[in-house]
Amino acid sequence: MVLPGESGWLDRLMEHGGISHGMRERPLRGAAAALRLLRMIGRAVRRVPGIGLYHINWLQCILPLPHDGKPILVSVLGNDMKLLRLPLMKLALRHAMRGRAVAICPNADWMEQPLRDSFGELAEVIPVPFGIDPIWYAITRDPVTPSQWLAVTRLTADKLGPLFEWSAPLFAEGTRELHLFGPMQEQVNVPRWVHYHGAATPERLATEWFPRAQGLITLSRHAEGRPQVMLEAMAAGLPIIASRMPAHADIVQDGVTGNLCASPADYAQAIATIEGRDANLRMGAAAREWIARELGTWDDCAARYVRIYRRLLGQPDHG
Repeated sequence: MVLPGESGWLDRLMEHGGISHGMRERPLRGAAAALRLLRMIGRAVRRVPGIGLYHINWLQCILPLPHDGKPILVSVLGNDMKLLRLPLMKLALRHAMRGRAVAICPNADWMEQPLRDSFGELAEVIPVPFGIDPIWYAITRDPVTPSQWLAVTRLTADKLGPLFEWSAPLFAEGTRELHLFGPMQEQVNVPRWVHYHGAATPERLATEWFPRAQGLITLSRHAEGRPQVMLEAMAAGLPIIASRMPAHADIVQDGVTGNLCASPADYAQAIATIEGRDANLRMGAAAREWIARELGTWDDCAARYVRIYRRLLGQPDHG
């Protein structure tokens, strides 16, 4: 239960990029915002009578929960793995978990073992992938000429990685196009040959851009969980070109649903291969099939969570 004043503060926080962005840009102000958010969470849950189980997003958000013995399911994303390196954070989280049933649910398999190492004797670690909205599965693709490649990301140095450096020899002459979408969260110099559109709504990507694109590119060096935009692109039948890192290798089957790249040469070869129509449609179809089988929709994700709720509450699983 969120009060109007709290809701307004949360809206302003999101307009300024959220907690993680604030911690990067202005650490003291970001830390103050994080503490305020934790206090708000603590007050909000205490206003709601009859809670039987807490479902919390992000590990740090369990810190203000009452020590009432009620079970916790906490969804974990990639940023949480950085959080664990902060002094005393593991100790504080372990204190919040004691004396109750806890399920830690990372949204990607690569986080499972580090979380078991940190909290395995206090909590079950059960990966739960997020679902995909049916709008993405319904997209019919027909890539256009000249080739249009998409990058959808927050604009920070880590999220962009070597995108501009590696792409310049391949895109600057105008024989193919790189279209970049996302909010500017750091002062980034976008080259003139990049078609930068600012932030884009999911509806615009689904109706205007994904149907005609060759594929999605992400060369991020950022700590990722399972980037939702990559999953949505794959559900739409787009091949993926991604930097070779655990979060991306957890999603992209190299040579099957796209390509993983560790060098400019890898990247150039991936672009050339996926621009072939047969390879493009084959990889796109494989990407969509994998997402449908492994992740499904948000209804499938909700069903996965419900099974864990029942387990934490000691109730029989009805399938």
